[in-house]
Amino acid sequence: LSPHPSHAQLDSMQEAWDVTSAEERDGVRLTWHNWPSSRLEATRIVAPVAALYTPLKKISGAPPALTYDPIRCAGQGCAAVLNPFCQVDFRSKLWSCPFCLQRNNFPPHYASNISETNLPAELIPQYTTVEYELQSAPRVGPPAFVFVVDICVHDDELDELKDSLQQSLNLLPEEALVGLITYGTNIHVHELGFSECPKSFIFRGNKEYDAKRVQELLGLQVYSNNQPVGSAPLNSALGRFLCPAGECSFTFESILEELGKDPWPVPSDMRVARSTGSAISCATGLLEAAMARTGGRVMLFTGGPCTNGPGAIVGRAKTEDMRSHTDLAKSQAPMYKGACEYYDKIAKRTSGAQHVVDIFACSLDQVGMLEMKVMSEKSGGLMVLGDSFGQSVFKESLRRVFRRTPEGEQDAGSMAMGFAATLECMTSREFKVQGCIGPCASLNKAAGNVSETAIGQGNTNAWSLGGIDPSTTLAIYFEITNPGQNPLPQHKRRFIQFVTKYQHSSGKIRLRSTTLCGPWHSDPNNDSPIKCSFDQEAAAVILARLAVHRSETEEVSDILRWIDRSLIRLCAKFAEYQADQPNSFRLSPEFSIYPQFVFHLRRSQFLQLFNSSPDESTYYRSVLLRESTTNSLVMLQPSLLSYSFNAPPQPVLLDSQSVRQDTILLLDTFFHVVVFHGETIAAWREAKYQEQAEHDAFRALLAAPQADSQSIMDSRFPVPRYIVCDQNKSESRFLMAKLNPSVTHNSTDSGGGQAIFTDDVSLRVFMEHLMKLAVQS
Repeated sequence: LSPHPSHAQLDSMQEAWDVTSAEERDGVRLTWHNWPSSRLEATRIVAPVAALYTPLKKISGAPPALTYDPIRCAGQGCAAVLNPFCQVDFRSKLWSCPFCLQRNNFPPHYASNISETNLPAELIPQYTTVEYELQSAPRVGPPAFVFVVDICVHDDELDELKDSLQQSLNLLPEEALVGLITYGTNIHVHELGFSECPKSFIFRGNKEYDAKRVQELLGLQVYSNNQPVGSAPLNSALGRFLCPAGECSFTFESILEELGKDPWPVPSDMRVARSTGSAISCATGLLEAAMARTGGRVMLFTGGPCTNGPGAIVGRAKTEDMRSHTDLAKSQAPMYKGACEYYDKIAKRTSGAQHVVDIFACSLDQVGMLEMKVMSEKSGGLMVLGDSFGQSVFKESLRRVFRRTPEGEQDAGSMAMGFAATLECMTSREFKVQGCIGPCASLNKAAGNVSETAIGQGNTNAWSLGGIDPSTTLAIYFEITNPGQNPLPQHKRRFIQFVTKYQHSSGKIRLRSTTLCGPWHSDPNNDSPIKCSFDQEAAAVILARLAVHRSETEEVSDILRWIDRSLIRLCAKFAEYQADQPNSFRLSPEFSIYPQFVFHLRRSQFLQLFNSSPDESTYYRSVLLRESTTNSLVMLQPSLLSYSFNAPPQPVLLDSQSVRQDTILLLDTFFHVVVFHGETIAAWREAKYQEQAEHDAFRALLAAPQADSQSIMDSRFPVPRYIVCDQNKSESRFLMAKLNPSVTHNSTDSGGGQAIFTDDVSLRVFMEHLMKLAVQS
């Protein structure tokens, strides 16, 4: 039998874990790399046992997609994919599954060629993540993009939106299918295949339409999954309402050019009649009738709240205000529950058909993101919230949706997105899956490794992801179920396998398998191996996701108390200290910045609702639940760079003492990029010193943060809002609100920083209280 390829590696890593190597190799971050071997010991380590998994992460050095189907375990209820951790008997041509211990025969074409020196890619030790291009799955057609456009917006906004849509059409592959629906008081489904003149079918905006009704009204036959590829039934939506971008671009652009604001009259004391809910149900019905369970996106562009028909979130009378956090807390938002139920029903339809709903909302008022978010979150859709369709936050973000894989990489030229994706998680017998938090919907697969305790989308080990891209990240939570009276052998390993199946933008079906192996720790008297394996960055993101998920059903004050108790228990367990002596408190490097992450999480817009609308809170939380570990950490604890004449650009503490009159600060909060000029720098700039030849150094100093901020924004989705501000001016609030208030209006010594007017405690006071409570006997 071949030995496990990673036993020696695992033993050598136990003293000093490289917690980021798994992310580079497999797209996975684990909160703990060495796990306690019993249920009781797992409760004592406080932080959840969980993984952050990015299914489409670009992995350098990975083999190209394997052009054959994977070999899967024949064990009852297992179906794990062959991987480097399987034990192989080269004499009898058998392999043992590490998950269920079933012995399986290799198929003849493997058995005749396999040997110790001739291994297939999926058995080579360094290829723990491999991707297959399934030959048994029929190739499906190109993906469809249905643009659902709000025409109730002002004329200048509509012009900006039309310009962006025309650019988007040019970014799509020529074979990609395109549909167009415009809506105001009524809904217009445009027949792009009819090129003689603009032709559309009109639906009433105050009704809900299922797939069958849309099919009847448009005179369609339902597309069958058994239909031969490349053919379409007579009266199909394909070729009429969904046409290849290369063929319908002239018709599409002609319709956009003639598109004007909704003609229905609006009294001055009334809101426009906007039928967003009906429009989405029409778009969903069109895709369900045309191409069920194949790649499709409904891309909603809205400039205000739904006021007409199903899904309305506010009445038309302007005397009726949009719901606020206070209204929701006091149950004084009469339309909230009905709207949530309606959009949840749409979400079930889209996730069942494996289609995606993207929401691009640009308005100075709320648009109903809170109620509509379920459609995007359950289908893997994107959400972008801006003030105007003319802002780069919208225009550039929309362009980046259609970005292609760069030349020189695998799949160069293909769209950087997947469709109709599903994820399944297999585990070895000593632990179970509690659930998943992220952009997904449960597939209700009650396998043997499903825990009775649910977190997020629980009671299943498989989820529908819908749309995925290289940054889509899911948090999977585990429960160690091995009882304490059954100690595990010293060299026993645990195994996790993530199997992601998705439709590539080329129409081919792919399957990516990621298999992880790690050690158990069985000595309850020595927790140092577990302590050394802690990934504080992943743990902070896992905690933030759990807190945001709980905020949907619990009061924020209760969540803050739970976070505080968890942090105190974790520090009491793993810090070094003498009882009742706070000054003796020490945290090892593996835990040293975790309290800082928690401090900033408590103050963040994810938990503090002050100064944000329900829509903004929803948007920030939804982005946090789908982004990678690195991006999530920037959201929790923004990065701050300082530029001055005295030193090269350098990171500084996110602290009010970092504010100096003679420096420029660059703040990256993920959603905003802020260039902040100190008072002296701003005065010199206003005096135009940078235009004088003898002040080249000052000109370079002003240009440096602008260049760096551009490089940050170039690689990010959604594109952040760019803010340039000066000390003591109104927009400086974007920076000041994020800083640790070590200097406040109550401080006696400013220490050279700027005082912040706040009653929030500083990080120093927070740490003093933490140390005092953690060391209590």
